[in-house]
Amino acid sequence: MAFDFKKEYKEFYLPKNKPQIVTVPPMHYIAVRGKGNPNEEGGAYKAAVGVLYAIAYTIKMSKLGDHRMDGYFDFVVPPLEGFWWQEGVDGIDFSDKSTFQWISVIRMPDFVTKADFDWAVKEATRKKKLDCSAAEYLTIDEGECVQIMHLGAFDDEPATVALMDAYLEANGYENDFSDIRLHHEIYLSDARKVAKEKWKTVIRHPVRKTI
Repeated sequence: MAFDFKKEYKEFYLPKNKPQIVTVPPMHYIAVRGKGNPNEEGGAYKAAVGVLYAIAYTIKMSKLGDHRMDGYFDFVVPPLEGFWWQEGVDGIDFSDKSTFQWISVIRMPDFVTKADFDWAVKEATRKKKLDCSAAEYLTIDEGECVQIMHLGAFDDEPATVALMDAYLEANGYENDFSDIRLHHEIYLSDARKVAKEKWKTVIRHPVRKTI
């Protein structure tokens, strides 16, 4: 049976609908950076998502070809994730999506090396006839964070973030946003198939102790 990160690491992918502190270890990702409204039809964000999935499935299906990855095991392609920020904003201003900057990512198993990633970029470009040159191989170490399961539309996230902020204040923590510690979302629902009010999104913020 294919390894499923969501099931094996529930503490990172299936939090409760109330805030909790979690320490997130370093993880490897395929990543594409960009700017602008993610809802724009034909925009940079949707193009980035296409590139990510093309590379991710190339790596997953490498078992059927000639490229061998040391330590390979079959896996369920993990959910799409995103790191988000805006210049001059501490956290996220959901009312102005045009100023979003983002790193869209899909997690990869630890056996995927930079060399394997480079192979997959070339292979996906060739097979899919898709320019995958914007993709990066990133290792991100989030460390101590607060997270929660948000249920509903993305535009309703501010109310959930307010719960996170109240929890931090009550428990001796504060947000610790920086150039490398960002608002993080993990998308567990297929927006094409699931009603908006039932969308499940993990929201994760970097934190530090205040006391």
